[in-house]
Amino acid sequence: MASNAPKKGGIFQAYLNFNVLYKILIGLVIGAVAGIILAVSGITALPPWISIFGTIFTRLLKMIIIPMIVGSLVVGASSVSPATVGKVGIRIIVMYLITSAFGVIIGLLMGNIFQPHAELAQVTEMAAEAAGKTAETNVWDVISNIIPTSVLTSLVNETVLQVIFFSLVFGLCLSYMKVSEDERIRRISGTVFDIFDCLTEIMMKVVRGIMQYAPIGVAVLICEVFAKNGAKIAGALVTVTIACFLGYAIHVVLVYGGLLKIYKIKIGTFFKEARTPFITAFVTRSSNGTLPTTMAAAENLGVDKEVYAFSLPLGATINMDGTAIYQGVCAFFLVMSCFGRGLTFGEMGMIVLLATLASIGTAGVPGAGAIMLAMVMQGINLPIAEGTVLAGAYAMILGIDAILDMGRTALNVFGDLTCTCCVAKRMNYLQEDAVIK
Repeated sequence: MASNAPKKGGIFQAYLNFNVLYKILIGLVIGAVAGIILAVSGITALPPWISIFGTIFTRLLKMIIIPMIVGSLVVGASSVSPATVGKVGIRIIVMYLITSAFGVIIGLLMGNIFQPHAELAQVTEMAAEAAGKTAETNVWDVISNIIPTSVLTSLVNETVLQVIFFSLVFGLCLSYMKVSEDERIRRISGTVFDIFDCLTEIMMKVVRGIMQYAPIGVAVLICEVFAKNGAKIAGALVTVTIACFLGYAIHVVLVYGGLLKIYKIKIGTFFKEARTPFITAFVTRSSNGTLPTTMAAAENLGVDKEVYAFSLPLGATINMDGTAIYQGVCAFFLVMSCFGRGLTFGEMGMIVLLATLASIGTAGVPGAGAIMLAMVMQGINLPIAEGTVLAGAYAMILGIDAILDMGRTALNVFGDLTCTCCVAKRMNYLQEDAVIK
């Protein structure tokens, strides 16, 4: 007699259901072990039919950068309605961006102090050429070139900062049109918003698909790195992890603790209520997934619902302080590992600007920071291109991304709650008997 019980999925379905960041970590281990075995055997290069899997991964990453920027930033900027935000919205957005900028600076500081790097062997002339281009970049060039003379040229040439600038301007103008008194303008602006919202959702689907393939690509790229350089580079990843988590801790104490002190909010009471969303974010690695517990904490802290119902979902989208610290440390690691030097002043200024602006469109889902890192590297003229040593170094970062993602997501959520309470206090939307000194 045939059974009516549903059939279990096969190996492929089990692979899809397994946590993607753990799969990438396993890919790192497999690739490292295979690479060490090859190095001991005297083999320093993989056959083309294997290395192509790493090439496919790096090309997939480059493929999604520009569509991701355009879709997510237009939607993010146009979702902030000027008619309803008012002074509270302006203050919370400014505070989010300022704390994110501080996060990048702390990350760069940690990078300069710890100088995490692996002495990777150059594999192509392309990497050296890219290093020369980046060394010539300075912050004044960035400022003067931020406004594109041709949007299509910026898109085709993948000039990230110009694409970000145009997307933000486009999105802000669209936000005004959405609340226009003219019914026709409201209707067509809603259609345009839906198009970009659909683009963003499509790209997120593509990203999820790429991340399912990522363990294979990471394993191959890591294998190549270890085969060429041996096991000595493993210690560099430990240094990256320490630098990131120390940066997270410093940001909590100095930036968030300083804000709570300035706005005279009881730090002990705040930390007690913030503990649950902090731990939830650390475990789930998702700012959006933690929103219910973050909102409950804001309610318990006495924040008016009118404020936190707007600021916390917005913060899950644009407030990425932990991700900003991660960008600073990892960018330093990538540049120093591949080119044997630190970041120039111009590069650091560009990273602060790029990471702060790009945070507006970074999705609050696990692993989004790694995609944002590829965007930042593209913006400083160091694209994650196939055949370069930079691709191998990036794969190393992806391998430990699950660990780094826990800390940075927890910090992101903690920052959302901190900024919300501070702005609520400043605008008299915070119950004084709850957390006011």
